Amino acid sequence: MKDKVNERTLLEAYTRIWNNRKLMKEKEEPLHVLSELIRRELLDENAHPRARKPIHEKFRLSVNRVMESPLTDEEKREIVSIYRTVHERILASK
Repeated sequence: MKDKVNERTLLEAYTRIWNNRKLMKEKEEPLHVLSELIRRELLDENAHPRARKPIHEKFRLSVNRVMESPLTDEEKREIVSIYRTVHERILASK
């Protein structure tokens, strides 16, 4: 089995799918930046408050977008895994 994709590569893969996302400071850890971008995506913080979708719908739409992207299978698996972790963390905090 292939080695896990490194964190910098995952962040770059994510930005290839969501190319209009603003990245945080370059000095931050790539996994932290990626988790924060995913959190903002799931909470729909990039949309107007009246146009926001529920978190479960955003999760489904985001995972579908990742799985249908041209990323490698390993990149897809790793990014979806991070989505699941962030999704669970959000739900646990409510």
